[in-house]
Amino acid sequence: RFIACPQLARTVQRCLQGGAGPGPQPVLLECAPGPGILTRTLLNAGVRVVALESNSAFLPNLQSLENSLDGQLKVIYGDFFRLDPLGTGTVKPPAMCSDKLFETMGVAAVPWRADVPVKMFGILPQKKERNTLWRLLFALYECSSIYRYGRVELNIFVSEKEYKVLTAKPGEARAYQALSVLWQAGCEIQLLHMEPWSSFVTNLKNGGLAVPKSKWLPNDHLCLVRLTPQQNLFTGCLKPTNSATFIFMVKQCLAKPKSRLTDRLTSWSFDNGGKLLRELEIPQNAETRNLYPEDYRRLFEALQNSSMFTETWFHDEVMESMRNVN
Repeated sequence: RFIACPQLARTVQRCLQGGAGPGPQPVLLECAPGPGILTRTLLNAGVRVVALESNSAFLPNLQSLENSLDGQLKVIYGDFFRLDPLGTGTVKPPAMCSDKLFETMGVAAVPWRADVPVKMFGILPQKKERNTLWRLLFALYECSSIYRYGRVELNIFVSEKEYKVLTAKPGEARAYQALSVLWQAGCEIQLLHMEPWSSFVTNLKNGGLAVPKSKWLPNDHLCLVRLTPQQNLFTGCLKPTNSATFIFMVKQCLAKPKSRLTDRLTSWSFDNGGKLLRELEIPQNAETRNLYPEDYRRLFEALQNSSMFTETWFHDEVMESMRNVN
């Protein structure tokens, strides 16, 4: 959560308003607003805010602020990072279903290629940061959860080490991972701001900062990152119905980043890998860590179009991969 830092709140407000075009602006969904420092800054700038708060101690002040306004602020008891919980049975607050959330916000689903319907702002829970990024990624590619309503834009604070992973390129051995490929293929990624950890409530009982340790990557800041889904994500062969296969293909390739792509194709029972790589203008000796996100997209589409490749044998491993992430 933010500490009482008006300067940081104003900086975030400028970032979230940046690039706004003419016409009605999307609803801003603010997650865990706490005492409402940023909320007030955004309201003063004329932004329509839906505040999703999971801590009941903060609700009275937020609801009082809501009552003093004429519909500009809506306060909801809930936790964005516990949306659409797995399993059956009654969903108990602060967990909630995305359809209930969007209904309460008054936001209807729009086509994928339409403008952004909602901007979300929040800070990823540090203890579940990597897992949360994977869950959001699966929802993005499957058009499930919040992405059933269109290209929801995420404006989230992530640790600097995870930001380095999200934006890594081939050649950055420590950082370039499946998560890098899939987020870059699925979204436009923009760094809006970097803020020292000391601007947030991250204190330990001994007075130090509860900053996650990182051995190989820098981690001195939280990074405000904008993730805007690509309008053309589902053109060509990639569809929400086969996206899990694409995700698994990338994960399997980069599980052993030094392995040759031709060996990976052979392991998939694809007997003519050399010809395929020539058609895609990928070097025959290319390692899986050498391919850019667009190369993985082209490889997937070529495999989908090949009569020699079937993804049916992928099914069990794809399902197991999804269960592990969830």
